[in-house]
Amino acid sequence: MRVPESWLRSFASPDWSGAEIADRLTMAGLEVEETSTAAPPFRGVVVAEVRSVARHPNADKLSVCEVDAGEGRLRTIVCGAPNVAAGMRAPCALPGAELPGGLAIKPVKMRGVESHGMLCSARELGLSEDHSGLMALAADAPVGADLRDALALDELVYTLKLTPNLAHCMSVFGVARELSAISGAPLREPVFEPALVAIDDRLPVRVAAPDLCGRFSGRVIRGVDPRAPTPAWMRQRLERAGQRSISALVDISNYVMLELGRPSHVFDLDRIEGDSKCAGRTTASG
Repeated sequence: MRVPESWLRSFASPDWSGAEIADRLTMAGLEVEETSTAAPPFRGVVVAEVRSVARHPNADKLSVCEVDAGEGRLRTIVCGAPNVAAGMRAPCALPGAELPGGLAIKPVKMRGVESHGMLCSARELGLSEDHSGLMALAADAPVGADLRDALALDELVYTLKLTPNLAHCMSVFGVARELSAISGAPLREPVFEPALVAIDDRLPVRVAAPDLCGRFSGRVIRGVDPRAPTPAWMRQRLERAGQRSISALVDISNYVMLELGRPSHVFDLDRIEGDSKCAGRTTASG
């Protein structure tokens, strides 16, 4: 089980270093098998803003970009990412940078155009498996800032080796509860405002194996946009906890499971077979 330090500290934050937290948890019986940083080692990567994008004169799938890397001047970078656009902020590996795997960045000529740096995807930085395009950063990300500082990539992530008798610690909050108990730090319990029920739609459910499932509950929710993007902060926590971001609905379900230890599943009601009086596009969660 992977627990990012910042997520853990959002519930309990003793006056201990990250390394000391790992040691104290292990001595209390929650073995921290490994500690690692949120990103693998790399250097020379900064936050940059793409100022302009033009088609490469000698290659249909390449773009010639003018990039502001916070140096007081623009540098020309040739980029093949399909999502590159003027105004976006993205990681930029400057000449002299070293990326994961030992890839060294230096000025190169690409199809006759000099390129002085590299705009990066998340996979090229070892942050996720996403290689569909450039890693889009927040619009207010500070141009020229070291990416490791801007995204807190040096925070610790704990890998816990939990034994079967520690099921109550199979969540970030569960580990935080133990951390609070051994350190005396206050435990900040999550507070939930009750959701008002505005519809009375119901879906009949039959539990076929009551010896394996003592209770099943769910709620019909309408007006859900399945294409809504997952917030960046949630994607970051999931990825650092070892979960790949899939979609907002799946990510929310995984997030609740990891944070509180409460597994759930989201269903598309239109695809559920059986006797149902609920009609229309919606989502049922259970």
